[in-house]
Amino acid sequence: MANLVRAGALAVAALLTAGAAAGCGSGSTGSADKPPASPTAPAPAHQDGRGSGSGESPGKLPVLPAALTGQQLDWKRCPAPRKAAGSAAQAPGGRWQCATLTAPLDYRKPDGETIGIALIRSKATDDDRRIGSLLFNFGGPGGSGVASMPGHAPGFTTLHTRYDLVSFDPRGVAESSAVVCQDDRQSEASFRLDFTPEAPAEEKAYLDDAAAFGAGCAKRSGKILPYVATSSAARDMDLIRQVLGDKKLNYFGFSYGTELGGTYAHLFPENVGRMALDAVVDPSADIVRHSRNQALGFQRALENYFKSTGTTAEAGTARVVRLLDRLDKKPLTTGTGRPLTQSLATTGIIAQLYSEDSWPGLTASLRAAESGNGSPLLKYADGYNDRDQQGHYGTAHHAQRAISCADAKGRVSGDQVRATHLTDFRKVSPVFGPYLAWDLAGWCASWPVEGEHATPEVAAKGAAPVLVIGGTGDSATPYEGSLRMVEELGEGVGVQITYEGEGHGAYLNGNGCITRAVDPYFLNGKIPANNTTCS
Repeated sequence: MANLVRAGALAVAALLTAGAAAGCGSGSTGSADKPPASPTAPAPAHQDGRGSGSGESPGKLPVLPAALTGQQLDWKRCPAPRKAAGSAAQAPGGRWQCATLTAPLDYRKPDGETIGIALIRSKATDDDRRIGSLLFNFGGPGGSGVASMPGHAPGFTTLHTRYDLVSFDPRGVAESSAVVCQDDRQSEASFRLDFTPEAPAEEKAYLDDAAAFGAGCAKRSGKILPYVATSSAARDMDLIRQVLGDKKLNYFGFSYGTELGGTYAHLFPENVGRMALDAVVDPSADIVRHSRNQALGFQRALENYFKSTGTTAEAGTARVVRLLDRLDKKPLTTGTGRPLTQSLATTGIIAQLYSEDSWPGLTASLRAAESGNGSPLLKYADGYNDRDQQGHYGTAHHAQRAISCADAKGRVSGDQVRATHLTDFRKVSPVFGPYLAWDLAGWCASWPVEGEHATPEVAAKGAAPVLVIGGTGDSATPYEGSLRMVEELGEGVGVQITYEGEGHGAYLNGNGCITRAVDPYFLNGKIPANNTTCS
């Protein structure tokens, strides 16, 4: 099972490029391990929190000790990051430096156990005009900022002149005590399951696998699971700000990074400097509406793709439904010994809807599958599922699920999916609705840690203006989420910018209008007009 908000904009493209280099593959979840005693979840950490520039923790949480807020980071040349699926991991070299920040494992006990937060930076290229640090999160949850920041940096060349570009691995991700839940063999078996079960045996296998994944997380990473929620990552961001010597946090968040940024603004409104949120996750959506939003977004993107080929939305949708129904009955061979199943084909299609640049590949892979060749769609599914051609899986989806389930209170049963959600989701998207409806039952099933909230708190009264960028053709985070983020940030805080175009994320598409709205804001504090529209 793979919840589908993936790392923002170029991070997804990087995954797909890696998958293309890898060849073929597949993936999901599972472990037959008996769960140990469940870890105890901490009380929700972001309740009416307010911060200060002095290192004072907001709300009822204790003040952080000077040993943490005044720590000196040991910046060194970066080693090669953990190997990304299908690619040869290389040290970034050049101007890039890496360090490890020490943070409390539990912010309620700042003098207790600690966790290391991996950081990467490249100093501003014009040191005489340096403003400070600009912190990035490129999405996920589960995406490694340390691994991805150097690849994204060319998209921020202008900002780099006056800002140190800084990113980090959020707690539970990659070099920051990565959550690990299963091995490659278990992942391979899980991703071959039917993610839209119809027969009782299929449903049992699907739900048993979901529960086993949670048990595997508890067994392998139980100590950290209660402390990987977005609220704790936001507190880590404020500690990063203090240790880097910035009076305010300047931040650019993409996809899940918008939820992280909104959470930070809620907790530390007076510490918000210049902040932009692009490809916005709807903060008003609970776990059910979040998945429904994605079904809507991917269906829109699919219809827009077909319209670009001269095919009606209805005809194109019917074509894909026929293909998926055929694969449900008989998976395609691929020449790799691994079949293209209905579920993997759906993943392969989704992977190519994040960017308009992927549409020619979607045309070719659909035609190939209809002609009996499942290899192209399997290749894209593997890239999305972080599988290399040797059969090794990355752990980003482990962290993604752990963070999501630590955040969200909602738990949905298979009975609820069948009785309530399946018909509704199918109406929203005949292609992706069933897949995402069943994902509700599998995603946090039997999770060993209770979620913090139904929806994230992002109200940020008193914060400096925050740019909120929504794309009308965004597949993974539909445009409406940006409108709700502006509303929930509060009056005078959210500044709406609309991108009338395709793709998950706007700034990294290189649209000149978006660049002209965002760059002067970060460089000179020039706030664009609310409701600016770029096409």
